Amino acid sequence: MPLKLYLDEDVQAELAPALRKRGYNVISVREAGRLSRSDEEQIEFAITQERAMVTYNSEHYVPLHVEYLRERRKHHGIIVSPQISFSDAFRKIRNLLTTLTAEDMVNRLEYLSTWK
Repeated sequence: MPLKLYLDEDVQAELAPALRKRGYNVISVREAGRLSRSDEEQIEFAITQERAMVTYNSEHYVPLHVEYLRERRKHHGIIVSPQISFSDAFRKIRNLLTTLTAEDMVNRLEYLSTWK
């Protein structure tokens, strides 16, 4: 099954529509009307939508990933990165989306920096 993404509010706003133009199932926090919600609320929303979370906020999301694993709770993936340019983010996310499936990302923490 193809991987679906949910982009955190710290990720470039134009990234979601640009990826959708390429045929990927991507929504952003802004588009979902969920700005200023807590990280916990964002990941819970991503879970209900069966989407992997994409964020530049590794400081909060890496510990959330660990907490979910410790508590044996399921999430659909967390993809973290330091702030990068739109073009780098677009390229790396596209490479990730063409390689990994939704099943691959279950309970997985992925670092965008490892993608070319």
